[in-house]
Amino acid sequence: MNTVPKEKKVKVVLDTNIIISGLIFQGKQRQVLNLFYKGSITVCISSPILKELSGVLYKKFNWDRKRIHNIIVKIGNKAILVNPREKISAVKEDADNRILECALESHCQFILSGDKKHLLPLKQYKGIRILSTAEFLKII
Repeated sequence: MNTVPKEKKVKVVLDTNIIISGLIFQGKQRQVLNLFYKGSITVCISSPILKELSGVLYKKFNWDRKRIHNIIVKIGNKAILVNPREKISAVKEDADNRILECALESHCQFILSGDKKHLLPLKQYKGIRILSTAEFLKII
């Protein structure tokens, strides 16, 4: 089993579905968010990911704008905000490509996703491992 050395903080990109699950439900996604909030892992994020997160929380979960603003600020203050320069079209869903772009630009080690249709089947993209939260939690 591959493990990550304890002394080196890993850099990850969280798919929007991981962030939303971590905010709304208990479980492995919440564990990952807690690692992020505690500073045990570094999360890289981009404006398109934050925009998608805001839209989904508003449209699908009926969060009010103030609550969304507060969570975006909390995440934004803690995460590394990257501005991807390269456009990628590796998967059918445009939002998934934004995850890949962020990961590539930030030189992260992992993408965490719950997307069994588009991202997880890739397993890796240009050397960046794509894992479920359960797989990730086993190796860190």
